Amino acid sequence: MSETRTTVPVTAPNKPKRFVFVLLDNFSMLSFSAAVEALRIANRMAGSVLYSWHLVGEGGDIVKCSAGISYVVDADLEEQLRDDVVVLCGGIDVQAATTKRLLNWIRREARRGVTMAGLCTAGYSLAKAGLLDGKKATIHWENSDSFAEEFEEVELTKSVFVMDGNRYTTAGGTASIDLMLKLIANDHGEELTNAVADQLIYSSIRTDQDTQRLSIPTRIGVRHPKLSQVIQMMEANIEEPISPSILAKEVGMSTRQLERLFRRYLNRSPKRYYMELRLQKARNLLMQTDMSVINVALACGFASPSHFSKCYRSHYQTTPYRERGAQAARLSI
Repeated sequence: MSETRTTVPVTAPNKPKRFVFVLLDNFSMLSFSAAVEALRIANRMAGSVLYSWHLVGEGGDIVKCSAGISYVVDADLEEQLRDDVVVLCGGIDVQAATTKRLLNWIRREARRGVTMAGLCTAGYSLAKAGLLDGKKATIHWENSDSFAEEFEEVELTKSVFVMDGNRYTTAGGTASIDLMLKLIANDHGEELTNAVADQLIYSSIRTDQDTQRLSIPTRIGVRHPKLSQVIQMMEANIEEPISPSILAKEVGMSTRQLERLFRRYLNRSPKRYYMELRLQKARNLLMQTDMSVINVALACGFASPSHFSKCYRSHYQTTPYRERGAQAARLSI
C-alpha cells in the first residue's frame, strides 16, 4: 500500500540542527525515545532533514537503559560543536551515573556555550555540575525531595519542562515530547509542531506552565475542595508539621469535622495521613541522598532520631539505617 501524506512547508536550514543524546547508565528509554521520535517525525512531516542526532556515552561502547535493553552509542564523551544541543538522558540511580568524568565533560562543554538539557532525572547531573545555579529547573517528582535538599541554589518547579536560557530540564516520561515540540515550534512554527503532535497521537500539548503530577483530587480519587486544600497544606509543610486543629481552622471547619472527612474519604485520620507523607519523603531522602539519618529526621519534621526510627519501622517494617544499608547493597550488585 502506497503512503500518502501532506508535508508542512518550512524553510530548511543550511544544515540540520544536531542533538547529541548522552545516555547515562540506567537511563529512561521512554524519555529518550520520545525525544528522538519527535525529531524524526518533524523531519518526515517537513519532507527535509531539519534535525539530526548522535548518541554518546561514557566509554563509547554500550549503555543499558533501566529496562535492561542495551544501546550501542556512536562515540565516547568528546568535544561537541557549539551549535549542538546536548541532551543528558537520566533514569534510575542518576547519582551513581553522574561520574566525575561526566561532570568534568559537562562543565567543559558548558564553558564553550553549548546548550544543555536534562531529561527525566538528568537535571540532577546538570545541577551537580553547577549549571543550574540561580536558574529554574524541574525533575521527576519522585526525585524532587532529594533534589531540593541538595541544590538549594536551584529554583525547583513542578513544571512538565523548564527552559531557562540555554538550560532545559524535563520531568521525565512523555515530558520529552513537550520540550521537543516547543523547540520545533521555536525553530519552524506551530503548523509543523501540530503536525508532529498529530502523528504521535498527542492530543494535548503541554507548556512549561503545566505541572507534572496529577491534581490532588485526581490523585486521591476524591473531589472535595476542603480535603484537597488540607492535603496541599500538609504537602507544603513537611519539615514543620501543622497540627490538625490549625489545619481545620484554616479551611473553616472543626477538628472533629476534619477527622470525619479523612475517615470517610481516605480511611485514616489526618494525623496518620500526614505521618505517611512525612515518612514517604524520609524514604526518598534515605534512598536518594547521603544525608545523615538525623538530618533526614529533621527535614521531615521529627524532633528526635529515636521517634523517627520508631515511626519508620512501624510503617516500613525496617529501620532507617537498615533501609539505607539494603539500598547500598542493591546498588553494589
